[in-house]
Amino acid sequence: MSGQIVTTQGDVITVSTIGTVLADALRKFDPRYLWHNPVLLLTEAGAALTTLIAIAEPFAGGPLPSGGTTMPAGFTWMLTAGFWACLYTATLAESIAEGRGRAQTASLRRSPSGTTAHLVADYDRGRDAGAAAATVIDIDAGGLRPDDVIVVEAGELIPADGEVLWGAAEVDESEFTGQAGTVIRASDGDRTGVTGGTRDTSDRLVVRVTATPESGAVEQTIRLASRSRRQKAPLEVAFSALLASFSLSFVLLVLTLNAVVSPVATPVSIPVLVSLVVCLIPTEIAALMSVTGIAGMSQLLRRGVLVTSAKALETAGDITTVLLDKTGTVTLGNRTAIAFIPVGGNTVERLTRMAAEASLEDPTPEGASIVALAAEDGVEPVHPHAESGVFVPFSAATRLSGVDLPDGTRIRKGAVSAVAAWLKQQGTQPPREVLLELKEAARAIARTGGTPLAVAMKVPGDRGRALGLVHLQDVVKEGVRERISHLSALGVRSMMVSGDHRLTAEAISAEVGIDEFVGDTTPEGKLAIIQQEQKRGHLVAMSGDGINDAPALAQADIGIAMNTATAAAKDAANMIILDDDPSHLVDIVEVGRRQMATRGALITFNFANDAVRYFTLFPALFVGVFPGLDALNILRLHTPASAILSTVIFSTVVMGILIPLALIGVPYRTGELRKALTRNLLICGISGILVPIVAIKVIDLVVSLLPGF
Repeated sequence: MSGQIVTTQGDVITVSTIGTVLADALRKFDPRYLWHNPVLLLTEAGAALTTLIAIAEPFAGGPLPSGGTTMPAGFTWMLTAGFWACLYTATLAESIAEGRGRAQTASLRRSPSGTTAHLVADYDRGRDAGAAAATVIDIDAGGLRPDDVIVVEAGELIPADGEVLWGAAEVDESEFTGQAGTVIRASDGDRTGVTGGTRDTSDRLVVRVTATPESGAVEQTIRLASRSRRQKAPLEVAFSALLASFSLSFVLLVLTLNAVVSPVATPVSIPVLVSLVVCLIPTEIAALMSVTGIAGMSQLLRRGVLVTSAKALETAGDITTVLLDKTGTVTLGNRTAIAFIPVGGNTVERLTRMAAEASLEDPTPEGASIVALAAEDGVEPVHPHAESGVFVPFSAATRLSGVDLPDGTRIRKGAVSAVAAWLKQQGTQPPREVLLELKEAARAIARTGGTPLAVAMKVPGDRGRALGLVHLQDVVKEGVRERISHLSALGVRSMMVSGDHRLTAEAISAEVGIDEFVGDTTPEGKLAIIQQEQKRGHLVAMSGDGINDAPALAQADIGIAMNTATAAAKDAANMIILDDDPSHLVDIVEVGRRQMATRGALITFNFANDAVRYFTLFPALFVGVFPGLDALNILRLHTPASAILSTVIFSTVVMGILIPLALIGVPYRTGELRKALTRNLLICGISGILVPIVAIKVIDLVVSLLPGF
């Protein structure tokens, strides 16, 4: 499907991977791993302590009384099994989330082993940009390093992430993005980025490596799917500290409980004290908080967005302003010729033929589109490729390209001002009325969002002439208007910033439905706009793909680069849209908000659970000494031992129930943020009370059938 990642494993853990997931959950029992999660580490310590006590009890005459109540034989072993099961379910939650992410990214991984890379040993871009005469050495792609220059021939896999230095080619990224067909990657533009593992299907490319095969964008995301390597988001870090403090308060309560009640009651046994800690500390939240983060990155990956920062995903739900670069983000970036507009009495046929002559050897998409449009109009160049003379490539100094024909005729195309300057250099000043006609036609094209390309020629022995304009139109990407409208419905303000003329920016902005626009913007200007928005209290997402977008992407709260972006833009961004579809901005906001809602629902559900567990545990502590406490046994649980064991079992069961909720997310309508949060809190709060009441009572009925319970 369009916009989705095509994976070999799908969205679920398969039979072939379930063993890996189950074993991984056991490996997470390592205290060195659990050290990052104090709540789970505390649960493991309690389980280990109870295990030792259960081993020693037969030599001490059986389970010790607790709070005046004699505990049945096997009680401590059953608690021990419950504690370990609770811990295993918690680590299993993370393993399932990580396994799900690994399954989705499996087909994205491109092992360098066995892939040959053509390394250019003595690359000189100034003298031999195409590496035609350079020394090329074949090496294993695993040996590539950043800044290496390689040659990729038609039909070959691109061995590593890189940036096109020379050439233009069609690249098949379908296995990577899920989008059928090929895309153009070319040098000297904003579509220079190539991804390791994609295939060059048409022409020779010279590529500068920007990342080794094992450290490319895909591999970084695969590593982020592993919880042990995933960097925690700031909120996750803060909440972990809060949970640790909350758990510490329960530990202090348990450690001092017997000392406080010793004048009036017999002591509570250590296994029962551990039960208090395991059941009442926020184990579910501690286990599932990270799962929601992993699941959020997984959900965006399925939509075609690589997330390289947990902080960015956390911020996504709070974004209030989105800045969009025009070229390559809102529009395709490949300007296409759609019309020939003659001036000065020239005919359309003459303008078309000369424009095609000047574009025959032009490797850019614009040049190819001029030749194609001329052919559609039935106009063929006079000179075939073999006799077309000397091609003049585009130069930043002249802002022109063209051809010098064998008969001495010179044809140039470029910006209106550049063509006028070239005619003046040829000794021909265009007549005032022709120049005015040319400029007025150029303004008319700009007002429609297009780009005017002037064409002129100089024949030997005759004066130079301005022939007219080629109307180039940068096509808006499909579905952008609908998604921008959706952003507005979410309460997110959109702003387009572009280095193009203000009239062009205005026309594109009006066509797409963007709230605000700024034209003639420099990289410094984009950066200043973001800083100004942030000073006003807005959280800003910036989408761009050019080198000039890199400072703004780094400054924004969320930097989003297209997959076709330059290496500088990708390095500055913390999210990458694989299929270059800016409509995924909506997905980013929606997934971020769903993650917020899911975490809120889990926290509410867990705290509501705790309220019920208080009433199942605390009366059971001292009911043997104070029979009046039985009035607080509102669920009418069978015995103190049954009440404690049933609550421990429920703590394990509820974790398993919440894993799918953490992975999928709560039902959520993003258009009504406040109402959705309130509704979810009410639903989860009520269900958080009802579920443990029913579940613990049912478990108690089963446990009461055991001898002694």
